[in-house]
Amino acid sequence: MIQSILMMGGLGVVISTALVIASKAFYVYEDPKVLAIDDVLPGANCGGCGLPGCTANAQAIVAGRASVNSCVAAGDDVAQAIAAIMGVSVTDKEPEFAAPGCYYGNAKADLNYEYQGISDCRAAAMLLGGMKVCHIGCLGLGTCVTACMFNALSMGPDGLPVVNEENCTGCGACEKICPKNIIRLTSVTRRIIREYTVQDCTTPCQRACPSGLDIRKYVGLIQEGDYAGSLAVIKERMPFPTVISRICPQLCEFDCRRLLQDETVAINDLKRFVCDYERKQPERIQPYKAPATDKTVAVIGGGVEGLSAAYFTARLGHAPTVFEKTEVLGGILRTAIARDRLTMDLLDWDIQGIEDLGVTFKTGVSVGTDITIPQLLMGEGFDAVFIATGGWDSRMARNEGDNPTPLFPGACLLIDLVRSGRDDKIQVDCGKHAVIAGGGKYLAKAVETLLAKGVETVTVVSRNPEDDPDVDLSSLDKETAQAVTVICHAGITKVTGQEEALTGVEAVDLMTGEKQEIAADTLIIGAGRFPELVFLPVKETDETGEMIAGGALKWEGRELPKKPDVPLQIGLLSKQDVISEYPSAVAAINGGRKAAAAVHHYMYGLEFQDPDLLITKHSRIQNVNEIKQVETTPKTVWDDLAQPIAAATGFSEKNARKEADRCLQCGLICYEKQTS
Repeated sequence: MIQSILMMGGLGVVISTALVIASKAFYVYEDPKVLAIDDVLPGANCGGCGLPGCTANAQAIVAGRASVNSCVAAGDDVAQAIAAIMGVSVTDKEPEFAAPGCYYGNAKADLNYEYQGISDCRAAAMLLGGMKVCHIGCLGLGTCVTACMFNALSMGPDGLPVVNEENCTGCGACEKICPKNIIRLTSVTRRIIREYTVQDCTTPCQRACPSGLDIRKYVGLIQEGDYAGSLAVIKERMPFPTVISRICPQLCEFDCRRLLQDETVAINDLKRFVCDYERKQPERIQPYKAPATDKTVAVIGGGVEGLSAAYFTARLGHAPTVFEKTEVLGGILRTAIARDRLTMDLLDWDIQGIEDLGVTFKTGVSVGTDITIPQLLMGEGFDAVFIATGGWDSRMARNEGDNPTPLFPGACLLIDLVRSGRDDKIQVDCGKHAVIAGGGKYLAKAVETLLAKGVETVTVVSRNPEDDPDVDLSSLDKETAQAVTVICHAGITKVTGQEEALTGVEAVDLMTGEKQEIAADTLIIGAGRFPELVFLPVKETDETGEMIAGGALKWEGRELPKKPDVPLQIGLLSKQDVISEYPSAVAAINGGRKAAAAVHHYMYGLEFQDPDLLITKHSRIQNVNEIKQVETTPKTVWDDLAQPIAAATGFSEKNARKEADRCLQCGLICYEKQTS
């Protein structure tokens, strides 16, 4: 008996000791801040924050991986309460809501498909491939509606989802569950920075427009008599609508689907109609802006691209300042467009609209002379600087052909270097180690000029193969050639510097993607313009990841991302890079939007879209080659067609509505029939 008692007592001691040790070994510390925030959150566990539930969001907020207002299911009071727990302030959060990207439901389709009892879009897409006709179109089974936890979605009578924006919290549940990428979250920022992909329901006219205007939508609003709404859609991607409506090359009209039946819709004339409508209103119609951020951006160049970059930067919520060397803004629009096509009051009207959006203009300032990019980044405190100075035609318009300005430290155009070797009045300063980007027939002369100026080493970075005539240095003597290194099949993707000096460039092998750093204090650019680079300060951190304060300013200039039109297009001087001015102002506007999007991505460290999904001229897109049940109707023309473009009055309201009604309201391969 005693033995049994001792054994049981000893076993109890062992178990107790084991439990004590286990409690120490497996003890889980619960952060009181996480618990407090978890109690404040609504407990919806909707996943709209991008995390699996409210507890995970609370942990991310405490860890600094999520903002205090990251919960989409909560209101401002919850954000304020979380901010009080964290001891921080709340900034405005940009509203997001769902938006369907399909416009033509099964109710109107020529062919209807039954999915044999399947009631879930994902199952239909997996088992049957989804819509048999349109590979992008909405299946219409309403899985997105069942996924919505906030009663913000319903199925409309046409079999397409309808969004109640007041109820929509932007949680993204519908976007995650849709197997066809039809319904997505949208916001001002998303619409500006997002490029069209092969998964989007784009129309032929929209794909042809260099700015990617949603033509179907803005013409449709004219049909409804909503002229202000139509202009707002245009201004989503167009800071110069009044100007472009006078000078647009109208590429969209060459791809209008009505050409399969009769004549194109007068798309540009309809744009002009709503622009002229705005000028008659007591207040300007401005597009939506994202909430203000604490970011400031300098844009060098007050031409079409520079002003457009500033416009979209302002709409992203940042504070842009445009620096223009001359006393006037507008660039080529002001100096090279015939007055019978574009009067200056119209140009000034659009520029004033850009300024009213929150853009600051500083004219008569030469960047590189009056102020430098390092000074803008350090002394002026700008978070980013973008170069949009144009090419040689812009320089000649500014009367600076013989006075080249080094836009960033150590940079020079090859043409200016060669001219400086022939004319002592043209000064180009060089260091000891030079890199030439590109080449051409003046490459050998450029090398000789550099060595004559005291340069010790010259590295040529060329996109071409070794046997290409553009890298031919056979005319150099043996001693001169020894100072030159040629790197072929490579492109420069980044420049780096410290304070007012260039320190190096980054070259990428176009075949392997391998990068190499090349020390350089001089960069010679073999093109007629400076590259469109985004400059940012380099924030140095220690081993723990903490920022190192003070010290000399280090900076880098990154290239804009490229579309994957053809292989091997990364790096400066690719076929996608602008050699001179853009082929049209509307293309330069899109260049400004892309620049603003790149600045936004770089400042926040965001990932760019998958380039393999982007629409290019080589993408295979569904389309139609005939249309049926559409009545032939002639294109509407102006009453005063004989007048010069600038003097003509354009469409009357009656004729604008009449012409807008000719629009077929196309989708990818669908369109509205006009007769039964």
